[in-house]
Amino acid sequence: MRWTPGGLSSDVEDRRGQSGGGFGGGGLGIVGFLILLVISLVTGRNYIGAYFSGGGGSHVQQSAPRQPSPEEDRSAQLASFVLGDAQDTWTRILAQEGIRYPRAKLVLFTDYTSSGCGAAQSATGPFYCPADQKVYLDLGFWNELRRFGASGEFAQAYVIAHEIGHHVQNVLGIERKVRGLQQQNPGARNALSVAMELQADCFAGVWAHSTTDRKVTDQADIKNGLQAAAAVGDDRLQRMSRGYVTPDSFTHGSSEQRMSWFNRGYTTGQVNACNTFSGGQ
Repeated sequence: MRWTPGGLSSDVEDRRGQSGGGFGGGGLGIVGFLILLVISLVTGRNYIGAYFSGGGGSHVQQSAPRQPSPEEDRSAQLASFVLGDAQDTWTRILAQEGIRYPRAKLVLFTDYTSSGCGAAQSATGPFYCPADQKVYLDLGFWNELRRFGASGEFAQAYVIAHEIGHHVQNVLGIERKVRGLQQQNPGARNALSVAMELQADCFAGVWAHSTTDRKVTDQADIKNGLQAAAAVGDDRLQRMSRGYVTPDSFTHGSSEQRMSWFNRGYTTGQVNACNTFSGGQ
């Protein structure tokens, strides 16, 4: 990718190095304790100690200052660049349809923080919260992405562009409509979730199309993006974690689907090419 490292934009909230605020106020309880214990064992991070040292998670407490590595600093600056570029692109695209694009925020955090959708934990990976219109990202996720077989700066860019795709869905009213349909028909919940995720992949591809036009990216970058889409396919993740695949439980789509829809957005550059709800997945 062709970009110039710099500071973090005003659309970025940097909460790295903070602790607390991720599990709500009040007593933890035995169920909550067991949940934190499992998360701690799986991730290797001491969420139990962090909970109690943060006063039960009822507030955000600044931990001892830490100096981020040059690699982490560069990753944060890349995230800020991609966020700004993607949002500028969607501002232009939606303006052509007479739609105002409200800019989302990107929250960088370490281990866990609070969000409008509840606790934001590194173990859950990056996500978009429609309640506060913010994307939550622990930069440690890039290590997991590499473990899944996706590396390179554009692999990281794809993840951020995908989450901004969810913001676009929120702006267009798609997110609210789908959540309503899921409530009306719980049996279709997973299928609708897959359609939502694949559309966000397609929207990421629409942004990628614009970056190629502007010489920000080249074909090697797009290949990295496709590898990232494949790396986080439900079938691949299920096979890695338990050795078998159950398609009925998919919530994000298979590797092939995710690559296909990202590529569709990339090759067409058109929002109307991203109708993942028509049954042609």
